[in-house]
This record gives sequence, C-alpha cells and structure tokens, in this order.
Amino acid sequence: QYADRDFPLGINAGSLFGWLRNWMGVEGISYALYDDRAFIKQAVEEMADFILTFLEKALQGVEYDFALFWEDMAYKSASLISPKLYREIFFPHYRRITDKLCSAGIDVMMLDSDGNVYELIPIWLDLGINFIYPMEVAAGMDVVALRKKFGKDLIMGGGMDKRILASNKDAIKKMIEEKIPLMREGGYVPGCDHAMPPDIPWENYLYYRNLLLSISLE
Repeated sequence: QYADRDFPLGINAGSLFGWLRNWMGVEGISYALYDDRAFIKQAVEEMADFILTFLEKALQGVEYDFALFWEDMAYKSASLISPKLYREIFFPHYRRITDKLCSAGIDVMMLDSDGNVYELIPIWLDLGINFIYPMEVAAGMDVVALRKKFGKDLIMGGGMDKRILASNKDAIKKMIEEKIPLMREGGYVPGCDHAMPPDIPWENYLYYRNLLLSISLE
C-alpha cells in the first residue's frame, strides 16, 4: 500500500536532547551537562543505539520521503545548550542516525523545536537536518530573514505568528503577503508557529486558511 501511495510518508527518527530534557527537567539536564557529563554522554549514546535499532527494522522494504526529529531545546532568546557542548555531546550520535537515514535514500530531515534555535541551525545543516519548524516568531525566528541568511539550503515550516492570527484580518493579510515570495521560491511551508492557541477566533482561522489557499504560486 505504501508503494502505491500518493502522499509523502515520513519516519520518526526520535530525539536525543528533548527526551532527556523531558525526563530530567530543564534544570536537571542543565546541571548534569556540567556536573555529570559522562552520564549524559552515556545516555545519548544508548538512546542513539535504540533509535538505530528501531530504524534498522522500520526502514526495511519501505521508501520514505522524510524523517522527523523532535527536540524542543530552546527558549525565547537562545538554545538550552551551547553550540559547543551540542557539537561535543550530541553531534556524533546524530551523525550516526542521519547517516543511516541518508543510506536509506532520505534527503529531507525535519526537526521540530520551539524557541530561538538560530545558533543551532548551522549544526543541524552540517548533519543533513535541513527542515526546521515551527519558527516561533515571538522567539525572534523570522523566516524572511532566515532565508536571506541560509538560502534554500534551509527548508522552513511555520513562521505564521499565532498572536497575529488572534488579532484582526488586516494584520493576518499583511503577515501572509510578506511571505508570498518565500512560498513562490519554494522550500517554505507556511503554518502557525506553534500549536493553535484557543484565543484564535474560528473566523480568523478560516480567513487565514482561505487566504493561503487563494495564493498563486506561479
């Protein structure tokens, strides 16, 4: 059935930092990165082993269009871990996973992280992780500026400010119009920059969706 599909099919490639952060808490993993780095390194290695064992089975006999990582590893102004530590501890094991995915013919690798992930994007691109979302506007993630910085090497999703979606139609229209050039260039998938909060009126949401659908990409 998958071989005859008419839709993109992805595979979940897990998480390394994000799962640990959930289990230990932000404060717990932040201290452990300095006080018990050997434990973090061992945990990351064993989690990568687990993910690779899963992928060994799941990649057999199916051709996937993309892979998906989940991290949620940033707050409003920066990452929860320095790029230097991220390269030291997490990069080698991400490389093991992305190499496995590449060998299966997967060339679109998505990563979901809220917050300001600007300083981590170059690391992810080095790993072959080339699709980042949801590009949270309140955390300074501006998809127009990011396209100028990284070009089409970086595929982006999201970038539509949930606060504007809760405001008024004029503001929604202006927000969408600013991003039409990106939509026409390709490599950008418009969407809310987080889960839709309950303060977005249904009328606003319908207006936003219909306006997006009316845009010509020619």
